[in-house]
Amino acid sequence: QVQLVESGGGLVQPGGSLRLSCAASGSIFSIFAMGWYRQAPGKQRELVATITKTGNTDYADSVKGRFTISGDNAKNTVYLQMNSLEPEDTAVYYCNADIQRSYSTYSTRSNYWGQGTQVTVSS
Repeated sequence: QVQLVESGGGLVQPGGSLRLSCAASGSIFSIFAMGWYRQAPGKQRELVATITKTGNTDYADSVKGRFTISGDNAKNTVYLQMNSLEPEDTAVYYCNADIQRSYSTYSTRSNYWGQGTQVTVSS
């Protein structure tokens, strides 16, 4: 009963910007962390950025200085601001969340994935 809904993907030229959003809904007691991963054709899925409930962030070296992850705890939403986009950033971007669904059962803590949103950087 947990859903992650992503939006904001699209086609942009090199040097352009996009802002991705991911909203978590459903049976949620607590969200410990949320993040973004990406997967290009023929490649393995890789970490892009993560943010914890307390605001600690982590980025892949390839996006440091260009991407910024942020969150809105009240809305159970995470954002990814992507600037100075490069063709190498082209991939399907997936939202991930570390969620506990019940306050009485810690075993309900699991990772959840969104459906993915396509980001294409091309001239």
